[in-house]
Amino acid sequence: MKVIVLGAGVIGVTTAYYLAKQGVDVTVVDRQREAGLETSFANAGELSYGMSSPWAAPGIPKKALKWLLMRHRPLTIWPLPSPSMWAWGLQMLRNCNEESYRINKSRMVRVSSYSRDALTDLLKDVPIDFDQRNLGTLQLFRTEKQLEASKVDQDVLREFDSPFEVLDRDACIAAEPGLANVAEKFVGGLQLTSDRTGDCRKFTAALAAEAEKMGAKFRYNETIMGFETRNDQISSVLTEKDSFEGDGFVCCLGPYSAVLLKELDIHLPIYPVKGYSITLPVKDPVAAPQSTIMDETYKVALTRLGDRIRVAGQAEIIGFNKKLGKHATDAVRYVVNDLFPDGGDQTKIENWTGLRPMTPDGTPVLGRTEFKNLFLNTGHGTLGWTMACGSSRAVADLVVERQPDISFEGLEANRYA
Repeated sequence: MKVIVLGAGVIGVTTAYYLAKQGVDVTVVDRQREAGLETSFANAGELSYGMSSPWAAPGIPKKALKWLLMRHRPLTIWPLPSPSMWAWGLQMLRNCNEESYRINKSRMVRVSSYSRDALTDLLKDVPIDFDQRNLGTLQLFRTEKQLEASKVDQDVLREFDSPFEVLDRDACIAAEPGLANVAEKFVGGLQLTSDRTGDCRKFTAALAAEAEKMGAKFRYNETIMGFETRNDQISSVLTEKDSFEGDGFVCCLGPYSAVLLKELDIHLPIYPVKGYSITLPVKDPVAAPQSTIMDETYKVALTRLGDRIRVAGQAEIIGFNKKLGKHATDAVRYVVNDLFPDGGDQTKIENWTGLRPMTPDGTPVLGRTEFKNLFLNTGHGTLGWTMACGSSRAVADLVVERQPDISFEGLEANRYA
């Protein structure tokens, strides 16, 4: 069986790995010069299985208005004349209720919990160095109201046996000693004990090399232009240089999936939500984060990656804009200075921006399409790194007509029909 995987980010590479492991002849096509250079390049570094939650949640419309007025705001919306942007926004608003939130979160936790186990299995087969730590995620609450609101998430975590602990201020400091000097700035936290951290780009590059050893082929510097179809199947994918025939095709193009698939009359409400990160060297190991801290107020994650600190966050709705302006990373810079002022060397900051493939309900788009041999593994939003191994192993099983270990109910593209 010959399968063409579209995209060499963490989703495409893990898909290729699981297909190659099952003896499939795999070719990965990507416009970049190597694997993991777009959304996977400098994300938050969180493997946040317990924190898999949709952005569309009860109270978000009211919170969003407040965020837009904050100096270091987690959300910026540019009112573009874009029908797709406004349609996506309206669909998201329709999901901002308790029933939809619970349904969507449970679907996300289903994939992320499976992904946690899939990564464990993968690392037994191919040990990879990607600055991994297994110390959990600390969701940090600056107010009692935030702590109280977390009870909804706690209920879902219990339902899916995702372990957690509610921490008071002293317990937060015990978990993250670097917070000791700013104790007055928070009241407590939620510790997601099964969460991990790791450099997504390092993992993606290393796994691509392992997949090549297994026979997978990577065709870089190839911009995908479209498809050739025959009846209800894809016959080949076209680039500006070549065409690639296959028995199966898996679309793993993140926010660009929706753009490409329009040609096939497949309409996915995946919108690019811009995020920012900075990476800085650790200056004082004790005063730096030990794992991941998610600042609930500013929606910024701070993650320890070996001898570096990754600080990521913000949501900018501005279409396919990847410009990195002079003050673009002010909010993430503010948070690291506010919580860990002595942890990193802020004279050596590296700035980055990337586009997250967001669906309005927060859940990824996985599985079959109306074309018999075209499969989707896309729309993971901020959780592509978290869900990569699980969603890719399940989709690979589907491609080779093997029964996946998890259900695709509520995840396939036909939910938007």
